[in-house]
Amino acid sequence: MSQNTDDALIKAKNLTKKYRDFTAVDSINFGISNGECFGLLGPNGAGKTTTIKMIQCVLPLTAGALMVAGMDVTKRSREIKAMIGIAPQEDNLDPDFTVVYNLVVYARYFDIPKTESLARAGQLLKFMQLEEKRDVLIGNLSSGMKRRVILMRALINQPQILILDEPTTGLDPQARHLIWDKIKRLKKQGVTIVLTTHYMEEAAHLCDRMLIMDNGKIIEEGNPETLVKKHVGEEVLEVAYDEKVMDYLKSSFPEAKLEIVNDRIQVFSSQPRGLFTEILDKFSFKGAILRNANLEDTFLKLTGRRLRE
Repeated sequence: MSQNTDDALIKAKNLTKKYRDFTAVDSINFGISNGECFGLLGPNGAGKTTTIKMIQCVLPLTAGALMVAGMDVTKRSREIKAMIGIAPQEDNLDPDFTVVYNLVVYARYFDIPKTESLARAGQLLKFMQLEEKRDVLIGNLSSGMKRRVILMRALINQPQILILDEPTTGLDPQARHLIWDKIKRLKKQGVTIVLTTHYMEEAAHLCDRMLIMDNGKIIEEGNPETLVKKHVGEEVLEVAYDEKVMDYLKSSFPEAKLEIVNDRIQVFSSQPRGLFTEILDKFSFKGAILRNANLEDTFLKLTGRRLRE
């Protein structure tokens, strides 16, 4: 574990969750600092959602320890829940209520007086650029607007910790970038954000640090940019598949990792930037593309390309 967890806002030590003979989370350790955006990445079934549910105090631990703001989740769940805002992946807004009434009703769970919840709702409507939708029924909103209302609802109790589970799934680029902007503004205001996402671009754009899970274990942790450089280098060369080209690349880059994906050869090298450019200047490869390495390259290298259901 690379992060010192002594002063972490959220701290897990040997955190474990089992369902009979199945281990969903396998003795993991991590710390999330106050005011950072921390990503939980991994294929389906990796243990991300189970970990988040234990942080939310809605799923009991099997073993280990989990502390939130110095409080044990097994002993002070009520206080912890009061300081957390949750934006789930699924749309669980009440379709028979208006936007503002969804917020006011939810605020009752935190014993927020109606006058106060109405004031907070007004501020959040302005923050999310939905003031004109205040009295519109949820069923009449677009998917992007519903995601913004879910995020507003998660903020109604003015949480110190915001948990976002796939916050932009299914949204168009405009709506996605709007939500990204709001998440970054919340982080600047000191809100600690725990994010799960399958969009690697989203994780790279928002997260200060992240951990990548697979089969209930942490397989890597760190800053997105650092992880990319560590595992796949700075550049990726892609060329159309050809056996002669494959043989040439193997002999030219003995230390490189070569993968065949969709009839294309991808070449990953830890060598400094510029190595592939020299090769391309000397030889003409069919369909050659030289691009920056990214977090998706890293994720696939660490977790594999096999489809998970």
